[in-house]
Amino acid sequence: MAIDVVGIGLDGIRGLTEKTRELVTKAELIVGSQRHLSYFPEHKGNKLLLTDFRAIIPQLREALRQNQAIAIIVSGDPLFFGLGRLLLTEFSSELLEFHPHLSSVQLAFSKIKIPWQDAQLISVHGRNLDELTLALQRGVSKIALLTDQRHHPRAIARHLKVGSPNRYDLWICENLGDTQERMTQIDADQVWSFIEQTFPEFSTLNVVILIRQDTPVVPEKLPLLGIPDEVFCRFSDRPGLMTKKEIRLLILGELALQPGQIVWDIGAGTGSVSVEIARLSPTSQIYAIEKTAMGISLIEQNCQRLQLTNIIPVYGQAPDILVDLPQSDRIFIGGSGGNLISILDFCQTRLRKDGVIAIALATIEHVHLGLTWFKEHHWNYNLLQLQISRSVAVGELTRFQPLNPVTVLVASPK
Repeated sequence: MAIDVVGIGLDGIRGLTEKTRELVTKAELIVGSQRHLSYFPEHKGNKLLLTDFRAIIPQLREALRQNQAIAIIVSGDPLFFGLGRLLLTEFSSELLEFHPHLSSVQLAFSKIKIPWQDAQLISVHGRNLDELTLALQRGVSKIALLTDQRHHPRAIARHLKVGSPNRYDLWICENLGDTQERMTQIDADQVWSFIEQTFPEFSTLNVVILIRQDTPVVPEKLPLLGIPDEVFCRFSDRPGLMTKKEIRLLILGELALQPGQIVWDIGAGTGSVSVEIARLSPTSQIYAIEKTAMGISLIEQNCQRLQLTNIIPVYGQAPDILVDLPQSDRIFIGGSGGNLISILDFCQTRLRKDGVIAIALATIEHVHLGLTWFKEHHWNYNLLQLQISRSVAVGELTRFQPLNPVTVLVASPK
């Protein structure tokens, strides 16, 4: 006999399928919270109140030994931040059957009518806010939060204002599936006033959804050098995949840029380095070479966003796509797609005599490849290793969050 783990919503027995309703009805032992058990007042079997999971394990084992039919009633999807994970640590999977209901996150997104396949799901129920802090720092576009009485909606909003460089709308979704269901939207510009209010109060049964709002960009108000990372349109599934501001600043200095140059940005990604060069040197022409269609789209969006006309996106794989480009004065390689050696072989034939190449390298193996190539070809070179940490809020405190270390290899022909 298996344990049937049945997910249920706030609409109670009405929201169950005929099959799951029958499983609970025929069970000799049903287990659940006071609220869940109250959905089955006429159940004739034994009822076990679930307050401490560890405490009821012996009773579950004894019921299994007696070959009783057992139904455990839980909220939503048992395997989504639910009791299912704990049950699997105590009982073999052969003894468990899961019957999920719609999860609270599914219901929340359906009610606010926003697709959620790209959302990051975070539980702060009985946990700290470190994962949320990191997601906010990365600028994740959609975040769904399972809350608790400590990390309630206003506490989340307060943390949002302290710990996020980005603007987010808040949706507070209460009592999902119940007759007292309520959705409350707090616009990004209203978060401070919401924090200061004491009304309305919110049900403890809530999910908080954060939706990032892109701040309108006024290019004239941006710094000439060192554009904040959050200004750029980024990969939605990998928002951290870009050359960070601190790294960009050093690269621009090492390239020793001059006005009116031809610059290649190979493996341009979002085009962040190209954008910095284009703004710093409006008379230069920058070719942003990128092998992914999404990357090219982001480069075009960032050019439009920052009103730049001296960047030319080039869609294709280096080195083959480089053949038709004009001779370069400066080359930055931010990504090689595994073709570093062949890219360098080609670049040396198209770089002017007084040119400079700068390469951002994330692995020791690629540092070795680049260093070996420059030694064999008798170029002047130097290495810079960058290990940078940024301060992030942890509640009312502050700690350092390290960025991935990067080695910058800078070289020029002798």
